[in-house]
Amino acid sequence: MSESEETENEELIEDFEDAEEEFEEEALEEEFIGEDEWGDEEEDDEEEAEEEALPTFVDNGDGTVTETKRSLQWIKKDSFAEYKYGITWFEAHDYCEKMNEESFAGFDDWRLCGSDEAKGLFSFVRTNHDKDGAEIHIDSEFESNGGHNTWTYDEKPDYPQYAMKFSYVTGNWVWEAKDNEYSHCRLVRDVVRDEWEPEWRTDSKKFAR
Repeated sequence: MSESEETENEELIEDFEDAEEEFEEEALEEEFIGEDEWGDEEEDDEEEAEEEALPTFVDNGDGTVTETKRSLQWIKKDSFAEYKYGITWFEAHDYCEKMNEESFAGFDDWRLCGSDEAKGLFSFVRTNHDKDGAEIHIDSEFESNGGHNTWTYDEKPDYPQYAMKFSYVTGNWVWEAKDNEYSHCRLVRDVVRDEWEPEWRTDSKKFAR
């Protein structure tokens, strides 16, 4: 082999080694980026785990249950505890008015639940039982021995004689005649955070540094 050929081969080998080193450096950089991404995923997983650890339903000790994830407050018992029989949709509104007049648990803004709110209580992994001992699928924080369904405030468009009723046995809803006497009612209110502060506290903020 001539001297020029040897020199050319050496240059090719050097170029190959330089390219290999550059490739390894890029691979290390990509690996480092990947590790950062995995770290973010782990943080997201930890946040989700903390969120899941938060109890969905909390007994407030005053006859109500707070649904933490949707900021709703429910009365633990339904209308059957009050009347011991089924009620019509109109009587459900009377029941709601009664609880507001009494300021149950200190509040006067109780209302019939919406269909989505009613459905949010339902889950096949939750177990409770109704007045007949049948299994219903709402959280055990709610009072047992109540009705197995609830009226909602949703009325059927163009058919005002019907309102939506949700079943805690099957998880299904149905348009029910408002004068149906074999239904029950669960009341709910929105949890409103009180942002009021005393006047002296507001004034003191003027001197904050």
